[in-house]
Amino acid sequence: MIKGIDSILIGSSNAAKLAEFYREVVGLKQTMEFEMGENGESGFSFQVGDQSLAILDHSEVVGKNKAPGRLIINFEVSDIEKEVARLERQDVKKQQDIYHVEGYGLIATFIDPDGNYFQVVQIKAAN
Repeated sequence: MIKGIDSILIGSSNAAKLAEFYREVVGLKQTMEFEMGENGESGFSFQVGDQSLAILDHSEVVGKNKAPGRLIINFEVSDIEKEVARLERQDVKKQQDIYHVEGYGLIATFIDPDGNYFQVVQIKAAN
């Protein structure tokens, strides 16, 4: 029986650079840096609410993501307009400006240095 999602992993050909982006630009709290595997690959963990996001060097990942819409990470924010403006000031490439999803809330889509999509979302308050 599945109890939940333990973590989300992002494979990269340059985990250190991608981790720096998520730490310094997106603003995630890094909780760990570690070495893994037999070849000394790097790994970085971030705490995102009650979940964990890990960025890892991965031997099968080369270059930019060719299918960035396949898996998208949503980061919940309390003020989407403020977060979008902050990311724009940091020159983060925006894929889609703020739009509304009925019954859910507001979403804006950005692109990280590896070409992965990530979104900031402001969830509609329950009535």
